[in-house]
Amino acid sequence: MRIVAIKNPNSEAEQRLVHEMHRLRARIFRGRLAWKVRCTSGLETDRFDRLNPTYILCLDRSDAVIGCARLLPATGGTMLEQLFPQLLETAHLPTHQRMIESSRFCVDTTAATKREQAGLHSATLAMFAGIVEWSILNGYREIVTATDVRLERILRRAGWPLSRLGAPAQINETKSVAGLLPADWQSFDRLRPSIYSSNISIHQKEAA
Repeated sequence: MRIVAIKNPNSEAEQRLVHEMHRLRARIFRGRLAWKVRCTSGLETDRFDRLNPTYILCLDRSDAVIGCARLLPATGGTMLEQLFPQLLETAHLPTHQRMIESSRFCVDTTAATKREQAGLHSATLAMFAGIVEWSILNGYREIVTATDVRLERILRRAGWPLSRLGAPAQINETKSVAGLLPADWQSFDRLRPSIYSSNISIHQKEAA
């Protein structure tokens, strides 16, 4: 189980992983969850993918993508505020320089068969830990996200509870909720599964 962070994929290997990620998103969001998302040639994309995001990916032993999330600075305008303002108590999100937005989170739990604490999949925990690790190392201290109440329960079981920004609301086929998550080393240590590894700190050293 390995976590990688990719921004501006510039190698054939990274381009392949991002392509696999878009295929995974189509399979999960359109195929399994029946969300009304745009898919072309079996790939799910939207306009936020054109804003130079960082992708956090979970790879299995064969380097297949089994989990993903998209991270964008909240100060640039959030998917939450633009598309789902009904999830915010005031329909407005007060952002700051240390806030990052996480979106398009998913894990293929049929591929991630290994389980860790509280019956949670190790890939799910690894994705949570990877998001936290990348956020801390890039100067972020708070993660904002819109998710469904099922994942909210998973976050609570993992020991990383969501602080709600408003009441849940039905959006199409999903009962959704928005909230904030802390990005700190205590959360990372609590979330990190026993088989966790990542390339995030290595890439940070190279960039420094």
